[in-house]
Amino acid sequence: MSTKELQEKLVDQMKTWQKIEDSAVASTSKIIKESQNPLIQLVMEIIKADSQMHHRVQEFIVSMYEKQAVSLTPEEMGEVWDSIEKHIAIEKKMVAYVDDALESLKGKKMLVPEYLLTYLRSDEQKHDDLLAGLEYIKRGMYPYSS
Repeated sequence: MSTKELQEKLVDQMKTWQKIEDSAVASTSKIIKESQNPLIQLVMEIIKADSQMHHRVQEFIVSMYEKQAVSLTPEEMGEVWDSIEKHIAIEKKMVAYVDDALESLKGKKMLVPEYLLTYLRSDEQKHDDLLAGLEYIKRGMYPYSS
């Protein structure tokens, strides 16, 4: 498969996936309206917001090939890298904080707080992974830096 064919396939996949995300947003909105339970509403709001962000990321990928390619220069990365490193430290503190909270709940049968803290732990880990991805890109730009 040529690069152009691969790009076209990726764009088609993203557009199809966006339609699925749209149906997820509609579904969660429906459930929010149907339920009076605050926990169910909260979970559906989280999923809805994630689906909306997924749609936005998919659109970003599509626009890279249909509108304008995206670039990131070493200078642009360098301008904000100190701030990114500080944010990486903040994210690591949040992961440690939620880990501590989860540890304190072990065996206490506090299922709802444990469930929500587990979600927060996963989300904080996702942030850490996103930032590690930026660091990976930075290392690719600066092959001799750490």
